[in-house]
Amino acid sequence: QVQLVESGGGLVQPGGSLRLSCAASGSIFSIGAMGWYRQGPGKQRELVARITKGGSTNYADSVKGRFTISRDNAENTVYLQMNKLKPEDTSVYYCNADVWNRGFDRSDYWGQGTQVTVSA
Repeated sequence: QVQLVESGGGLVQPGGSLRLSCAASGSIFSIGAMGWYRQGPGKQRELVARITKGGSTNYADSVKGRFTISRDNAENTVYLQMNKLKPEDTSVYYCNADVWNRGFDRSDYWGQGTQVTVSA
């Protein structure tokens, strides 16, 4: 009964910026780590960025210095600010959350995916 709803994807030129959002809702007691993953056609899903409840972050080497992950715990929302975008960033981006629901069970949940296309 937990949903992650993503928004903010689209088409952008190389060097441009996008901001992705992912809001969790439903029977939520608490959310631990949240992250962003991406998966292009015929490719493996890879971790882009991750953030703990306390704000510790880690990034894929390919996006360090360009992407910033953040979260608003009061709104159960995670963001990904993407700057200096490159064509190789083109992918479907998925958010992920480690959720304790109100039945006291811990599970991973995934967003529906949002398309990011970087092209001139």
